[in-house]
Amino acid sequence: MDNPGNPPGSTPGGNELGDFLRARRAALDPHRVGLPDDGRLRRVPGLRREELAQLAHVSIDYVVRLEQGRTRRVSRPVLDALADALQLAPDERAYLFAVADVTQAAPARPAARQQVDPQLRQLLDGMHDIPAMVLNRRMDVLAWNRGAAALLTDFAALPVSERNLIRLTFLDDAYRSLYADWPRAARECVAVLRMEAGRNPADRALTALVGELTVRDPDFRTWWGSHQVRGPRQLSKTYRHPIIGTVTLDVQQLSVDTQPDQQLVAYTAPPDSPSQESLRFLLQWSAHPTTQPDDHTTDRSRWIVIPRDDVR
Repeated sequence: MDNPGNPPGSTPGGNELGDFLRARRAALDPHRVGLPDDGRLRRVPGLRREELAQLAHVSIDYVVRLEQGRTRRVSRPVLDALADALQLAPDERAYLFAVADVTQAAPARPAARQQVDPQLRQLLDGMHDIPAMVLNRRMDVLAWNRGAAALLTDFAALPVSERNLIRLTFLDDAYRSLYADWPRAARECVAVLRMEAGRNPADRALTALVGELTVRDPDFRTWWGSHQVRGPRQLSKTYRHPIIGTVTLDVQQLSVDTQPDQQLVAYTAPPDSPSQESLRFLLQWSAHPTTQPDDHTTDRSRWIVIPRDDVR
């Protein structure tokens, strides 16, 4: 009988390869890969193990051992065959290779406390017309400018341990209410975190973050168990801001050459759009906040913009 998979709350460092294969096998419609209906009752959704083995030209026993974690070393040709059989998207294919031992020859290094280069901080402070921040791969907020604080939240008012965009998305009501489509944004966050967990299974801080969110939020627990993955890509987000109303912004993600584990994230609006006008107003207000938000805002104290000298 097919094993439907590990509990949805499984954390990095377990049988990621087997869990991912089971999840993707269960998500694939047999008709999509051209398999005929043989009339047999399917105890679980998606492909049977023998069907995956047939499509990938490997033995059923080999698929069983992979899914149970009894075999982890997989050749690149076999990984390619499994990825083709499961019709994996590019991000999913990259994740499959990341969690297989074929790409994990180098020993894991302990994570060091990340520092933001002074030159990058200077760039952030100079971006007066663009909200921007520096994130690491876990989406910890390492540095930000005045615009990012005005758009998203007063990061300086948060303990360092809580300055994480995924944690805020799930556990902070004021931040959560910013999203016009919170479920979509939250699922994207989980997919990004799952991709990073596959690339860095020894990251203790990431494991702790996943563990906390798994325990505290049932939606995270469910979406984490789906094994959806996503790498960086061009995207836009729509916010319902307590000061400027609804705005749709493009999210630019730029790598930092001197710090490969960091990225500069900037929020821009399409030229001559209502969102651009709204963003311009917010940035002007944040430079001279002579008035406070109306009483209907979610948490007024979190939207008071701090002086420039206090921005980390």
